[in-house]
Amino acid sequence: MRAAIVIADSITRVGPHAAGAVIVNGSHGGVYAAFLAAKLAAAAVIFNDAGVGHDRAGIGGLGYLQELGIAAATVGHDTARIGDGADMVASGIITYANELATSLGVNPGQPCRDAAVSLQQAQRSERAPPEALEGSCLLASAAPQVWALDSASLVLPEHKNAIVVTGSHGGLLGGKPETAIKYDVLGALYNDAGIGKDDAGVSRLPALAARGIAAAAVAAASARIGDARSTYEDGVVSRVNTRAAALGLHEGLSARDFVARLRSALAG
Repeated sequence: MRAAIVIADSITRVGPHAAGAVIVNGSHGGVYAAFLAAKLAAAAVIFNDAGVGHDRAGIGGLGYLQELGIAAATVGHDTARIGDGADMVASGIITYANELATSLGVNPGQPCRDAAVSLQQAQRSERAPPEALEGSCLLASAAPQVWALDSASLVLPEHKNAIVVTGSHGGLLGGKPETAIKYDVLGALYNDAGIGKDDAGVSRLPALAARGIAAAAVAAASARIGDARSTYEDGVVSRVNTRAAALGLHEGLSARDFVARLRSALAG
């Protein structure tokens, strides 16, 4: 029996119904997203390569899933909008595939929709993923607090008076402004995922400015996507929104400096 194909804007928006399915999703192909796919017991997965980026983190999940017996591939960030599952299927072109996916006929240059059909031959793995590393940690306890969150899906109501440094891409899900962030925070940092098609990798920024939230993205080449600590420790700002610019923040700052200056501006 061929596996079903499930299309989603983010791996965080997929439920238990996807067990045993081929999941075509708009998330980056990093290890954190791959872990979530493995938890769902997907038979196979296609992600966005998020510009590949620092330490090839945008495709780091492919090897992770290979070890768990799960076929996986990515489409090019410049061929399909990150955070947009429908565009992945309509326009995405495969850039990378792990050995299991290749064995099923998936290769670079192939349209995403054809790769998804090939992956319907995949069998669900019985290997469970290892326990996840903690996805969030407190970087600064004095107000305003600073939290490192490997995924923007980890933003909670208690972060309302905090700055959140995320490992997520800076793209809206399905192009919908309401998906920019679940709860209003004081400031936010993302990975620009190579910016990509239609500037999708930074499309959250204007939506956040409209909500009065100072936000920026760091260059994918400077920090590992899916790794909030790398965003903070290694990231170099590539884009800021109008709210951040109004506070004197700009491109070229290190993420550390961005956060420090934002805290100072908010305190003042």
